[in-house]
Amino acid sequence: MDNNIIQLSQVNKIYGTQIKTQVLFDIDLGIKKNSFNGIIGASGSGKSTLLNIIGTLDKPTNGQVMINGVRSDQMKKDELAKLRNETIGFIFQFHYLLPEFTAFENVLMPHFIKGQKVDKKMDARAHEIMSLVGLEKVKNNLAGNMSGGQQQRTAIARALINNPSVILADEPTGNLDSETTEVIYDLLRDVNKQFGTTFIIITHDRRIAEKTDRIIEIKDGRIFNDFTRR
Repeated sequence: MDNNIIQLSQVNKIYGTQIKTQVLFDIDLGIKKNSFNGIIGASGSGKSTLLNIIGTLDKPTNGQVMINGVRSDQMKKDELAKLRNETIGFIFQFHYLLPEFTAFENVLMPHFIKGQKVDKKMDARAHEIMSLVGLEKVKNNLAGNMSGGQQQRTAIARALINNPSVILADEPTGNLDSETTEVIYDLLRDVNKQFGTTFIIITHDRRIAEKTDRIIEIKDGRIFNDFTRR
Protein backbone atom coordinates (compact mmCIF):
# COMPACT_ATOMS: atom_id res chain seq x y z
CA MET A 1 0.00 0.00 0.00
CA ASP A 2 2.94 2.34 0.66
CA ASN A 3 3.78 2.31 -3.06
CA ASN A 4 0.21 3.22 -4.04
CA ILE A 5 -0.28 6.71 -5.37
CA ILE A 6 -4.06 6.11 -5.33
CA GLN A 7 -5.98 4.08 -2.76
CA LEU A 8 -9.75 3.59 -2.71
CA SER A 9 -11.27 1.87 0.31
CA GLN A 10 -14.90 0.70 0.47
CA VAL A 11 -16.03 3.32 -2.03
CA ASN A 12 -19.73 3.45 -2.86
CA LYS A 13 -21.56 5.87 -5.15
CA ILE A 14 -25.32 6.43 -5.02
CA TYR A 15 -27.14 8.95 -7.21
CA GLY A 16 -30.55 10.42 -6.40
CA THR A 17 -32.41 11.16 -3.19
CA GLN A 18 -35.97 9.93 -3.60
CA ILE A 19 -35.13 7.28 -6.19
CA LYS A 20 -31.65 6.02 -5.43
CA THR A 21 -29.41 4.32 -7.94
CA GLN A 22 -26.20 2.72 -6.72
CA VAL A 23 -23.45 2.80 -9.33
CA LEU A 24 -20.39 1.62 -7.34
CA PHE A 25 -20.32 -1.05 -4.63
CA ASP A 26 -17.57 -1.35 -1.99
CA ILE A 27 -14.67 -0.61 -4.33
CA ASP A 28 -11.23 -1.40 -2.92
CA LEU A 29 -8.51 -0.43 -5.37
CA GLY A 30 -4.85 0.52 -5.15
CA ILE A 31 -2.87 2.03 -8.02
CA LYS A 32 0.92 1.87 -7.80
CA LYS A 33 3.21 4.77 -8.61
CA ASN A 34 4.61 4.81 -12.17
CA SER A 35 2.18 2.08 -13.29
CA PHE A 36 0.26 1.85 -16.59
CA ASN A 37 -3.30 0.64 -15.97
CA GLY A 38 -6.41 -0.04 -18.02
CA ILE A 39 -10.01 -0.04 -16.79
CA ILE A 40 -12.54 -1.83 -18.97
CA GLY A 41 -16.25 -2.48 -18.74
CA ALA A 42 -19.48 -2.23 -20.68
CA SER A 43 -21.40 1.02 -20.96
CA GLY A 44 -23.09 1.71 -17.62
CA SER A 45 -20.72 -0.55 -15.69
CA GLY A 46 -19.50 2.32 -13.49
CA LYS A 47 -16.02 2.75 -14.95
CA SER A 48 -16.43 6.46 -15.81
CA THR A 49 -17.90 7.16 -12.36
CA LEU A 50 -14.89 5.43 -10.85
CA LEU A 51 -12.52 7.55 -12.94
CA ASN A 52 -14.36 10.73 -11.95
CA ILE A 53 -14.01 9.86 -8.26
CA ILE A 54 -10.30 9.12 -8.67
CA GLY A 55 -9.95 12.43 -10.53
CA THR A 56 -11.84 14.34 -7.78
CA LEU A 57 -14.50 15.43 -10.30
CA ASP A 58 -17.03 13.55 -8.17
CA LYS A 59 -17.14 12.41 -4.55
CA PRO A 60 -18.08 8.97 -3.22
CA THR A 61 -21.27 8.61 -1.23
CA ASN A 62 -19.12 6.90 1.35
CA GLY A 63 -15.68 5.34 1.53
CA GLN A 64 -12.17 6.76 1.45
CA VAL A 65 -10.09 8.12 -1.45
CA MET A 66 -6.38 8.75 -0.97
CA ILE A 67 -4.37 10.52 -3.69
CA ASN A 68 -0.64 10.94 -3.23
CA GLY A 69 -1.02 10.51 0.53
CA VAL A 70 -3.90 13.01 0.86
CA ARG A 71 -7.53 12.11 1.58
CA SER A 72 -9.39 13.83 -1.26
CA ASP A 73 -12.96 12.82 -0.36
CA GLN A 74 -12.89 15.20 2.63
CA MET A 75 -11.45 18.21 0.77
CA LYS A 76 -13.22 21.46 0.02
CA LYS A 77 -13.77 22.68 -3.55
CA ASP A 78 -10.79 25.04 -3.64
CA GLU A 79 -8.52 22.36 -2.16
CA LEU A 80 -9.74 19.86 -4.76
CA ALA A 81 -9.13 22.32 -7.59
CA LYS A 82 -5.56 22.83 -6.40
CA LEU A 83 -4.98 19.07 -6.07
CA ARG A 84 -6.35 18.44 -9.56
CA ASN A 85 -4.28 21.14 -11.21
CA GLU A 86 -1.03 20.12 -9.52
CA THR A 87 -1.35 16.33 -9.32
CA ILE A 88 -3.71 15.06 -12.04
CA GLY A 89 -3.75 15.43 -15.81
CA PHE A 90 -6.85 14.58 -17.85
CA ILE A 91 -7.16 13.27 -21.40
CA PHE A 92 -10.68 12.81 -22.74
CA GLN A 93 -12.21 11.29 -25.88
CA PHE A 94 -13.25 14.80 -26.89
CA HIS A 95 -10.25 17.08 -26.69
CA TYR A 96 -11.98 20.15 -25.20
CA LEU A 97 -9.41 22.41 -26.81
CA LEU A 98 -10.23 26.11 -27.03
CA PRO A 99 -10.64 26.81 -30.78
CA GLU A 100 -9.68 30.49 -30.56
CA PHE A 101 -6.24 29.60 -29.20
CA THR A 102 -3.24 27.99 -30.84
CA ALA A 103 -2.01 24.51 -29.98
CA PHE A 104 0.81 26.08 -27.96
CA GLU A 105 -1.61 28.29 -26.00
CA ASN A 106 -3.92 25.33 -25.34
CA VAL A 107 -1.01 23.34 -23.95
CA LEU A 108 -0.22 26.16 -21.53
CA MET A 109 -3.84 26.59 -20.39
CA PRO A 110 -3.46 24.67 -17.07
CA HIS A 111 -0.53 26.95 -16.24
CA PHE A 112 -2.64 30.03 -17.02
CA ILE A 113 -5.39 28.65 -14.77
CA LYS A 114 -2.91 28.69 -11.89
CA GLY A 115 -2.67 32.44 -12.48
CA GLN A 116 1.01 32.32 -13.30
CA LYS A 117 2.94 34.01 -16.08
CA VAL A 118 4.86 32.01 -18.65
CA ASP A 119 8.52 32.53 -17.81
CA LYS A 120 11.48 31.22 -19.82
CA LYS A 121 11.48 27.92 -17.91
CA MET A 122 7.80 27.23 -18.58
CA ASP A 123 8.11 28.35 -22.21
CA ALA A 124 10.99 25.89 -22.65
CA ARG A 125 8.98 23.10 -20.99
CA ALA A 126 6.00 23.70 -23.28
CA HIS A 127 8.25 23.55 -26.35
CA GLU A 128 9.93 20.39 -25.03
CA ILE A 129 6.60 18.64 -24.47
CA MET A 130 5.23 19.67 -27.86
CA SER A 131 8.37 18.31 -29.46
CA LEU A 132 7.92 15.08 -27.50
CA VAL A 133 4.40 14.58 -28.85
CA GLY A 134 5.42 15.58 -32.39
CA LEU A 135 3.65 18.94 -32.64
CA GLU A 136 6.54 21.35 -33.09
CA LYS A 137 5.56 22.06 -36.72
CA VAL A 138 1.93 22.92 -35.92
CA LYS A 139 2.33 24.59 -32.52
CA ASN A 140 1.06 27.92 -33.88
CA ASN A 141 -1.97 26.41 -35.63
CA LEU A 142 -5.38 27.17 -34.20
CA ALA A 143 -6.91 24.11 -32.56
CA GLY A 144 -9.59 23.84 -35.25
CA ASN A 145 -6.98 23.71 -38.00
CA MET A 146 -5.43 20.43 -36.87
CA SER A 147 -6.28 16.79 -37.54
CA GLY A 148 -7.96 14.64 -34.89
CA GLY A 149 -4.66 12.98 -34.07
CA GLN A 150 -2.91 16.34 -33.71
CA GLN A 151 -5.70 17.62 -31.46
CA GLN A 152 -5.37 14.59 -29.22
CA ARG A 153 -1.60 15.03 -29.09
CA THR A 154 -2.24 18.63 -28.01
CA ALA A 155 -4.55 17.35 -25.27
CA ILE A 156 -1.82 14.97 -24.11
CA ALA A 157 0.74 17.79 -24.03
CA ARG A 158 -1.73 19.94 -22.09
CA ALA A 159 -2.17 17.12 -19.55
CA LEU A 160 1.61 16.98 -19.09
CA ILE A 161 2.39 20.69 -18.73
CA ASN A 162 2.11 20.84 -14.92
CA ASN A 163 4.12 17.62 -14.56
CA PRO A 164 1.27 15.65 -12.95
CA SER A 165 1.88 12.49 -10.96
CA VAL A 166 -1.20 10.84 -12.48
CA ILE A 167 -2.86 11.04 -15.88
CA LEU A 168 -6.45 9.86 -16.25
CA ALA A 169 -7.52 9.07 -19.81
CA ASP A 170 -11.17 8.39 -20.65
CA GLU A 171 -11.47 6.69 -24.06
CA PRO A 172 -8.56 8.83 -25.34
CA THR A 173 -8.60 7.30 -28.82
CA GLY A 174 -12.35 6.75 -29.19
CA ASN A 175 -12.61 9.13 -32.15
CA LEU A 176 -9.39 8.10 -33.91
CA ASP A 177 -8.64 5.56 -36.63
CA SER A 178 -6.75 2.37 -35.77
CA GLU A 179 -3.38 3.58 -37.06
CA THR A 180 -3.54 6.85 -35.11
CA THR A 181 -4.74 4.91 -32.05
CA GLU A 182 -1.57 2.82 -32.13
CA VAL A 183 0.58 5.95 -32.36
CA ILE A 184 -1.21 7.64 -29.45
CA TYR A 185 -0.90 4.60 -27.19
CA ASP A 186 2.79 4.27 -28.01
CA LEU A 187 3.12 7.94 -27.04
CA LEU A 188 1.34 7.41 -23.72
CA ARG A 189 3.64 4.50 -22.97
CA ASP A 190 6.69 6.63 -23.80
CA VAL A 191 5.48 9.33 -21.39
CA ASN A 192 4.95 6.68 -18.71
CA LYS A 193 8.51 5.41 -19.12
CA GLN A 194 10.22 8.78 -19.57
CA PHE A 195 8.52 10.72 -16.76
CA GLY A 196 7.34 7.90 -14.48
CA THR A 197 3.79 9.22 -14.80
CA THR A 198 1.06 6.92 -13.49
CA PHE A 199 -1.61 6.22 -16.13
CA ILE A 200 -5.20 5.04 -15.70
CA ILE A 201 -6.87 4.53 -19.07
CA ILE A 202 -10.56 3.77 -19.51
CA THR A 203 -11.52 1.92 -22.66
CA HIS A 204 -14.31 -0.34 -23.87
CA ASP A 205 -11.83 -2.00 -26.24
CA ARG A 206 -10.08 -5.02 -24.73
CA ARG A 207 -7.41 -4.90 -27.47
CA ILE A 208 -6.43 -1.45 -26.25
CA ALA A 209 -6.53 -2.54 -22.60
CA GLU A 210 -4.16 -5.38 -23.41
CA LYS A 211 -1.48 -2.78 -24.13
CA THR A 212 -1.48 -1.86 -20.43
CA ASP A 213 0.34 -3.66 -17.61
CA ARG A 214 -2.80 -4.16 -15.56
CA ILE A 215 -6.41 -4.65 -16.61
CA ILE A 216 -9.15 -3.83 -14.10
CA GLU A 217 -12.59 -4.96 -15.29
CA ILE A 218 -15.68 -3.28 -13.82
CA LYS A 219 -19.02 -5.05 -14.02
CA ASP A 220 -22.24 -3.80 -12.44
CA GLY A 221 -20.35 -1.37 -10.24
CA ARG A 222 -17.93 -3.91 -8.84
CA ILE A 223 -14.39 -5.02 -9.65
CA PHE A 224 -15.08 -8.19 -11.59
CA ASN A 225 -11.52 -9.00 -12.64
CA ASP A 226 -8.06 -7.60 -11.90
CA PHE A 227 -5.15 -8.91 -13.91
CA THR A 228 -1.53 -7.77 -13.72
CA ARG A 229 1.07 -8.91 -16.24
CA ARG A 230 4.11 -10.62 -14.79
